[in-house]
Amino acid sequence: MTAFFILAIIFVVGYVVLYTPAISGWSYYKIFEKKMADAQAVASSEDAREKKSFSGDEAAIAEGAKIYASSCAVCHKKDGTGGMGSDLTAELQFGATPEDIYKSIANGREGGMPPFKQQLSKTKILKVMAFMETLRK
Repeated sequence: MTAFFILAIIFVVGYVVLYTPAISGWSYYKIFEKKMADAQAVASSEDAREKKSFSGDEAAIAEGAKIYASSCAVCHKKDGTGGMGSDLTAELQFGATPEDIYKSIANGREGGMPPFKQQLSKTKILKVMAFMETLRK
């Protein structure tokens, strides 16, 4: 029984030394923060790869045209001249930079433009944007 008691004390002392942050510096928080930073780095690199432009890519533009026809043409007409939605061949109300257009499609805009980020992936939105470039030319 004395041997068990001594082993228990050794175990507790070892545990306290190994897992007390003030003594060993080990912490679940440090591990968690490192995992979160790693995950953020992976996500941002995936976003950077996924946010490439499909401008000039005929296959992507053709796919963007199909997506546009099923999701956008109801309001903006097939040729983009507007109906219920704004005219996409003229000056764009909320900006014409790729970032502005992406935000408009993904997050929607006041006045009737619904957000599409839940229905369309980032890649599909970028393909729609590539098709929209052809409407403006």
